[in-house]
Amino acid sequence: MKKKLSRSGSGWALFMPKTLLELIDVDPEKDYLEVKVENDIVKITKAENVTINDVNK
Repeated sequence: MKKKLSRSGSGWALFMPKTLLELIDVDPEKDYLEVKVENDIVKITKAENVTINDVNK
């Protein structure tokens, strides 16, 4: 799947369709995502056991 980034304030956003979120079992209203970069590859997964303190780091 190829996606184009969209301007969002002073940064860029990646629009994720509902189907993609369903594939990784993410509810965008309550779940968090884990974003990692490994060897120039961005990996996005559902974050497990996240607290508000983890998000503010």
